Amino acid sequence: MNLSNREMMQVSGGGYGLWAALGGVITFLISAIEGFLNPIECGK
Repeated sequence: MNLSNREMMQVSGGGYGLWAALGGVITFLISAIEGFLNPIECGK
């Protein structure tokens, strides 16, 4: 199936992966900063 240029411009999607990656990076950074500011040993 081949799409014309006009049909390709009307296709939406793919933004969920970008938002998921951005959320993962933000979560990692917040956790890393919290780990440096409030270090707690594992298992306690």
